[in-house]
Amino acid sequence: MGYLANPFYFLQELILSIKKNGATILIADDDDDIRLALELLLMAHGYRIIEASNAKEVIIQVERQKPDLILLDMNFSRDTTSGQEGLDILNQLNKSAIPVVLMTAWGSIELAVNGLKQGASDFIEKPWNKEKLLNSIQQQLSHSKLKQEHQGYRQLLSNRQFSSKQSTDNLSTGNVSNWICQSSPMMAIENLVNQIAPTDANILILGENGTGKSLLAQRIHQLSARHQEPFIAVNMAAIPDALFESELFGHQKGAFTDAKQNRVGRFQLADQGSLFFDEIGSLPLTLQPKLLRVLETGQYEILGSSQTQFADVRIISATNADLTQNVNDGAFRQDLLYRLNTLVITMPPLRERIEDIQPLAENFIHLFSQKYHKSNLTLSISALDKLKRHSWPGNIRELSHVIERAVLLAVTDELNEQQLLLDNIDNSANSVVLQPLEQAERQLIEKAMTVTCGQVIEAAKILDISRNALYRRLEKFNMNVSINDG
Repeated sequence: MGYLANPFYFLQELILSIKKNGATILIADDDDDIRLALELLLMAHGYRIIEASNAKEVIIQVERQKPDLILLDMNFSRDTTSGQEGLDILNQLNKSAIPVVLMTAWGSIELAVNGLKQGASDFIEKPWNKEKLLNSIQQQLSHSKLKQEHQGYRQLLSNRQFSSKQSTDNLSTGNVSNWICQSSPMMAIENLVNQIAPTDANILILGENGTGKSLLAQRIHQLSARHQEPFIAVNMAAIPDALFESELFGHQKGAFTDAKQNRVGRFQLADQGSLFFDEIGSLPLTLQPKLLRVLETGQYEILGSSQTQFADVRIISATNADLTQNVNDGAFRQDLLYRLNTLVITMPPLRERIEDIQPLAENFIHLFSQKYHKSNLTLSISALDKLKRHSWPGNIRELSHVIERAVLLAVTDELNEQQLLLDNIDNSANSVVLQPLEQAERQLIEKAMTVTCGQVIEAAKILDISRNALYRRLEKFNMNVSINDG
């Protein structure tokens, strides 16, 4: 049945279309013909239309009707070409969070950029291309719906970021409320963090595996002006190359074969908050330009959408790799490194944090006692001495595992050195006994002289010092060793 056979056919189809779509669009333009043309076009595609012919009406309609999208003319009665009147209205609308598509018959790149910078979602020139206009409206409505859908999740994520997110998998570094910095290296880091955390500078955290780089990243976020917004962590080594853009930027339903529903990207989840790139050194070279672009411009596109989005996030990165060497080897882009390392913090290994071992161990005892339903566990003096003499190649993560094992094996209220099970490790050839530096130096010289049968030249080569330097040390320590200067 067509329009001629049934004069109410068009009206019926229009009503069904409106019910199916349901979105309300405010057309703000001082030209009656423009408003009428847009009304007919958009109603034919199922949109509900409200109108405003001046700036005052725009604000009134927004407050009363709460439209889903606004088509805003750039020039009303005040002038005809500058677009300033439209920008003034746009500034008043920014708090409403309603997507705004700007319109003008005097389009220019500069005007478009100004509008987008001030919060507009898109920019359309008059006379408009119908398909382009409809596509833009649909994209903005879809994006607005996507933002609304994940607002609840972002709020939940923000509330739980420093509590339930800390699972047993993250016990290797405790939680951010138990940040420990009693040693001199950690006190220096804490002073630096207090100075730089309130800024938005990008920070690169270096250090061995297990030193607590992710905990430091959370500490920085906690002390920043963004602390009430989400802290989103991404393990860059765990993202498959094919899903890199979807993971970071999100995708729309149907963007690719397996995109069965919309996905919010990490940049959007972290909006106004902090985004932590862990294992940044493992990012493949082929993917680095995609990350570099958003770090340089703040711009990205959701997969399946041509609309450019803007990211307002603070970037914190971490790696145990030597990125400078990676740059020299051609495995890491130098310009990307410059975007990441505005400020660099190096986490010290646990063997350089002897004063922190006891409070860290006691913290882990408390955590694992709760996990395994044990109480009143303490650390014996001999066990603590054992912990302090261990070299800790696995750093805090290794300490966590050692304490967890000891808690499981505990049969009394006191953890002893046998329950630490560190004997085999301490007796290995790679273990280093902590002792005064002069004492260690003396032992090395004695061993070198013994191995070389007192040949100073050979002993100096082993120690990588000059013969004269070795003589000075022999005299310094008044060492009675057999010397062969040949």
